[in-house]
Amino acid sequence: MNFPVYIWIGGLQLHPHVVFEAIGYSVALRLALKNFQRDTIEPTQRSSVIVGGLVGALVGAKVLVLLQHLDLLGQNPTQFLRLLLQGKTVVGALLGALIGVELTKRLIGIKQSTGDAFVYPLILGTAIGRVGCFLTGLDDRTYGLPTSLPWGIDFGDGISRHPTQLYEIGFLLGLMLFLRWRSRYNLQQGDLFKFYLIAYLGFRLVVDWIKPDFRPVLGLSAIQLACLSGIIYYYRSIPALFQFRRIKAD
Repeated sequence: MNFPVYIWIGGLQLHPHVVFEAIGYSVALRLALKNFQRDTIEPTQRSSVIVGGLVGALVGAKVLVLLQHLDLLGQNPTQFLRLLLQGKTVVGALLGALIGVELTKRLIGIKQSTGDAFVYPLILGTAIGRVGCFLTGLDDRTYGLPTSLPWGIDFGDGISRHPTQLYEIGFLLGLMLFLRWRSRYNLQQGDLFKFYLIAYLGFRLVVDWIKPDFRPVLGLSAIQLACLSGIIYYYRSIPALFQFRRIKAD
């Protein structure tokens, strides 16, 4: 396999990152809109929350890209600029969206949780997007450290590396199945989103140890520090999420 693995549609050659990112966004949006039909929030308020989340996600994704690759600023300014313009981080987008949504809810007076409707759309959208990251190869900078394990992938530089994109896809699909099972037990409104976010941030905190990232603070990368911050923000919710009491039928 030669990376990037371009997608051919007729005589048109498309970059895999663009193709799978577009598919991921489309699937996530379609599922989210379907979930909103069962929402108790007024449509105008929901629209405001979505806009707040999108703005926060865009800002968070770009800010964290900048912090994650600060080492390139002096080493390779051209690549740093390209990453800043084209790059995005899932962790930055999630935490930025969380901040944007919470600020919007305060402004318009919404007190109930609004995150549960986004959980499965986010999981599927991210998993689909990671297929594009994998097929992009080295340019995406989401690959892992060199490994001698038999499933290591040569992304084009002659070095067998951890396919961390595939690890993440496997984790997300497993998390989706787990959350479907977990939903059979007691969950308060908003718990599903908290469980998802804590689990995903915990996974990224761990898996990013096997990525060749710039680690400026305590041996942690900017993404790992952001993950740790998100987990600390929700730490009081963690014990309740692991109390499994079956929901009683009416």
